[in-house]
Amino acid sequence: MNITLRQYEARDLDAMIRIWNEVVEDGVAFPQTECLDEISGEEFFSSQTYNGVAVDDDSGEVLGLYILHPNNIGRCGHISNASYAVAKGARGRHIGEKLVIDCIKQGREHGFKILQFNAVVKTNYGARHLYEKLGFIQLGTIPGGFLMKDGAYEDICPYYIEL
Repeated sequence: MNITLRQYEARDLDAMIRIWNEVVEDGVAFPQTECLDEISGEEFFSSQTYNGVAVDDDSGEVLGLYILHPNNIGRCGHISNASYAVAKGARGRHIGEKLVIDCIKQGREHGFKILQFNAVVKTNYGARHLYEKLGFIQLGTIPGGFLMKDGAYEDICPYYIEL
């Protein structure tokens, strides 16, 4: 399977919304509790600095995505933030790694100096391993910083990398 990473296009929105909602519904990684619909999804994705998609070259299917945007404003506006989502049926194929690497590149190209993740759930071992493999530094642990879908609170681990 050959994967191409590119900027999203309007034709990708249905797949992006579906993939995003899979992660929201899992309730173990994204802070959002509400799923996107056609209108809120278009507004959400169009408000980002950059949206990348991972597309299967053979089928044209969108298998994953990321959003990139400022983490804050003004004097902290040089710090970016991102979120990643891979379709359930496409996980385990290193698509997440391709998304993060492309996001780092796009962060640099969009003038950001740092990429920071505010709330990586401690039990998201796959993501944490990937970030550390790519050179991200963990800033510490925030006890009980994430409300899991089952109502339990889990620690979060902020990460950053200089771009």
